[in-house]
Amino acid sequence: MSDTGCSAPNDVFGGADRAGDYIEEDAALIAPIQPRLRSNTTGSTTEGPAQIALPLPADALKTSPGSGASASTMAVASDLASTSVLFASPTGLAVASHSTTPGKATAGFRGALARLGLPVGPGAAELGVRRCKELRTTHETTVRQATWTRAVSVLVNNPKGGTGKTPTALLLGGVLAAIRGGSVAILEVSDDPGALNFRAEGNPLLGLGELVRDVDQVATAGRLAGYTAPQTSFASVIGSTGRRDRLTGESVVAVCNVIDDFYSIRVMDSGNVPTSSAFRGAVSVSDVLVIPVMNAGDSVLEAIQLLEELRAEGGASAELANRAIAIRLTDGRPENDAVREEVERLLSQAGVSALHEIPYDSHIAERGQLTLSRLNPATRDAFVAAAASVVRSLQTAVSAAPTQNRKA
Repeated sequence: MSDTGCSAPNDVFGGADRAGDYIEEDAALIAPIQPRLRSNTTGSTTEGPAQIALPLPADALKTSPGSGASASTMAVASDLASTSVLFASPTGLAVASHSTTPGKATAGFRGALARLGLPVGPGAAELGVRRCKELRTTHETTVRQATWTRAVSVLVNNPKGGTGKTPTALLLGGVLAAIRGGSVAILEVSDDPGALNFRAEGNPLLGLGELVRDVDQVATAGRLAGYTAPQTSFASVIGSTGRRDRLTGESVVAVCNVIDDFYSIRVMDSGNVPTSSAFRGAVSVSDVLVIPVMNAGDSVLEAIQLLEELRAEGGASAELANRAIAIRLTDGRPENDAVREEVERLLSQAGVSALHEIPYDSHIAERGQLTLSRLNPATRDAFVAAAASVVRSLQTAVSAAPTQNRKA
């Protein structure tokens, strides 16, 4: 990406339409950058790009024993007052957390003094850790306690390739399954075989192609399990084990109907052709749209075009666009502040209900099999926050049509 630091904001993405054939470099070969921290403690909203509070790096709250909190640590503690990366919107998607009294210090030198009976409260670093744990608990409770009167579904899509659709589907579905104790299926719905089975754990003998072939014969959970790759997150992945016929919309709907009989949540990893039969079938059986983006013009503009096309269709497709949630991943390459701010502005302008930051994680950038437990704590926390947003949006979708099952 060329340096756009001196460009006017409106010119940042001027050449994005010419970047459709751009092939991204292997992120594993690029040194990671450190995520930036922004402080926004006022709680107020202003016009322009959304205020973003990035997930914490693993060592952001560490201080040496007996030392005072640094300015950056205090900024981190105040940043924790907001949920991760939500646009200010009337949809009410931001989670309310329960405040707790500071009490006595328990960590470091201050904790030692408190244990001696001195009235020493926690420092900024300990308060930040407590706040982070409190937010995580709130998000996990949101995910765990949510119920529906039917199976629900999440469609992960961005027409631009290389934006992280497959990792997002696997990790978002994995977090949902890990917190809820299973009953989450992660399904490939791309026209041709994708990378879902490669990025997932395990080496199953049967997969999506065989399930499409045998779908009329699957009547029990035990039979369906034979086409899945069980994950350590308790999610079940149904990807392609080899070459298969091009997927059609009818096949997507038939497979989803069977999955919905045995799983409460279905997460779909889609392809790059939003006009294809398979994608149209996936849209017809989706409740929430999740859009992975990078800090690049082509990935955001194609996502916005998808939203515009869905809204133009009206009905359930327009509702899907109006509930869209964006997840911004970082692959480690250098990033430009002007581009970052333009991404935020365009997504907010396009009506995306929430934007969640995922910090750089080498386990994702390695492009191998993904295991939830190998993520950095900050990465997992960011996906938990995103999962809570998805769950709240699913509840909105079901409450709008409580008895309607999304079938073509």
